Amino acid sequence: MHLDHLSFAAGPDGLDATTARLADLLGVPWFDGGVHPRFGTLNRLFPLRGGQYVEVVAVLDHPASDKAPFGQAVRARSDMGGGWLGWVVRVDDMAPVEKRMGRHAVPGNRRRPDGFNLRWRQIGVRGTQADPQLPFVVQWDVDADEHPSRVGPAQAGLVSLEIAGDPGRVTDYLGESVLEALEDVDVQWVAPNGIPGIVAATFATPDGDVRV
Repeated sequence: MHLDHLSFAAGPDGLDATTARLADLLGVPWFDGGVHPRFGTLNRLFPLRGGQYVEVVAVLDHPASDKAPFGQAVRARSDMGGGWLGWVVRVDDMAPVEKRMGRHAVPGNRRRPDGFNLRWRQIGVRGTQADPQLPFVVQWDVDADEHPSRVGPAQAGLVSLEIAGDPGRVTDYLGESVLEALEDVDVQWVAPNGIPGIVAATFATPDGDVRV
């Protein structure tokens, strides 16, 4: 398992304004991701060094956003004012994760602006909904060159994460040490003061370290 990406839900001012605000903070450009038709959402992307990325995500005015767990999670976080939604780990083989969780992963796809159909499988979004310190898991079903981190030049990198939660709880959930899943990132675990989950992320940018 390796950290794949971070999700940031758009605030009440919408996807455009939220993305522009993050772009100003990070001093790097964003890229249009496209629509997740199964989930009723769409995103914008910030590629990061190390094969990671940040997505800024918002719901569409579409029934799928009310039915799909990911759409529900995005809407709930946006209704709370937006902000960090969660973190996602990727695996090369989903079978052990499915066995551990006792259910099958669901397919996901996103139609990019260039027409390419990006495909993956994911599991654990309901776990993230119930306890935002928990990641969900993806397995990409496309060539590595099509990974979202390759959408454009990576001008920033993730340095550290602050997560309100319990690393033991996350390790029990994943079945693998969370320290291994996050081995390339400095993680600070803090006691939850309200909702657990990502409190902040620090990025190395062209203008120095920026905490979001």
